[in-house]
Amino acid sequence: MPQTEKPGTEVAARTRLRWWTELPLILLVYGCYSAGRLLARGDTGTAVDHGLAILRIEKALHLNAEHPLNRLFTREAWLGIPADFWYASLHYLVTPLILVFLFRKRAEVYRRARTWLMTSTFIGLIGFTLLPTCPPRLLDVKYGFVDTMAQYSSYGWWGGDASAPRGLGGMTNQYAAMPSLHCGWALWCGVMLWRHGGNRVTKVLGVAYPLLTAIVVMGTANHYFLDAVAGVFVMSVGYLLAPYVMRLANLVRVRITPGASLVAARSDGAGSPIVSAGCQTSAGERIPSQRESRLAAAAEPDASPTDAGDSAAAPAR
Repeated sequence: MPQTEKPGTEVAARTRLRWWTELPLILLVYGCYSAGRLLARGDTGTAVDHGLAILRIEKALHLNAEHPLNRLFTREAWLGIPADFWYASLHYLVTPLILVFLFRKRAEVYRRARTWLMTSTFIGLIGFTLLPTCPPRLLDVKYGFVDTMAQYSSYGWWGGDASAPRGLGGMTNQYAAMPSLHCGWALWCGVMLWRHGGNRVTKVLGVAYPLLTAIVVMGTANHYFLDAVAGVFVMSVGYLLAPYVMRLANLVRVRITPGASLVAARSDGAGSPIVSAGCQTSAGERIPSQRESRLAAAAEPDASPTDAGDSAAAPAR
């Protein structure tokens, strides 16, 4: 007997992702990210207090790696300048490139990966709003940090105000240090490269990229070590929530898309010729329950001889 399609394949075929729907969605999330950083300014004094509290916790736990890295990047321009370019640009380049790669080459995992990234980004925005944090580079000079972005600003397009282009530093929130989405996005990129890159080189890059990003954000005095840890935590929570977000999105799609519920019903077997174990009966074949129902119908007074089934006697002449 011929095998029929598995339930759900019709829905998968009809909900195929298109770039003209994905691109506006990604731009919307990035716009929310930028707007969130801009709006969640908070009080400067509170942000400084949060930064100093993180620094005290790290010193108590002997986790203070920012000072030696920052001194190294400040002293060695051949390390500091590439690190500033890394911090200012790579998360805007690598993350979209991996999204495009997944969309074109790994469509079966793209939607889950994209939802994971977006969910984690929104969680990070909540962190910026509730916990404005002064980065190390903006602390008083007595705490021993040097802003390498300002020190090497003549080599890049940024000015002395974070990684924003010259003259636009006032349009970004410089107290959005906790959590570090630089590290969070880099971790997401690393996981995608490791799992879906397809060769040993991409696996190496998948490990190196998030580790080097963590070193860069601390060496340039843009984040504390605990900011990087918080970025990993945010990505972990986003990963766990992604299936529920996708399920909610599917429910919304069914409600707002005409015919979506009908497609889902058909994929579940409604109106389908499937009768048993995914197999389709041939044109003249009957299963036992059908024979019993037809024999019962033949016993009724109004039943015609043709309704009695194969076991009915021929009419007398």
